[in-house]
Amino acid sequence: MSEIVTDVDQTTVKPGEDVVASMAEGFKGELLSAVNASQGNLVIDLGGVSMVDSVGIGVIIAAYNSLSQSNRQLKVINVAQDIYGLFSTMRLNRRFTVEAAQD
Repeated sequence: MSEIVTDVDQTTVKPGEDVVASMAEGFKGELLSAVNASQGNLVIDLGGVSMVDSVGIGVIIAAYNSLSQSNRQLKVINVAQDIYGLFSTMRLNRRFTVEAAQD
């Protein structure tokens, strides 16, 4: 279960575990609830996450698509270096903000 913090203009979701197929359905539900419950932007904090698989990336892209329909933005922060490389290779950092974790 993710930690979810809602402020006036943004909601932050911190999964706290690897974003992989085994947890993707629950995480997708949490993200969609966060998107629907707020009118602000969404921040996904990947601090403590060491792995994101293709299903996890699909969940993040689905959240981005939901947000972009209402002109809201997605930001993914505290991304481990290898995951950051994956996001960059897939050019997802051109669609939404991706910030690497500070070591």
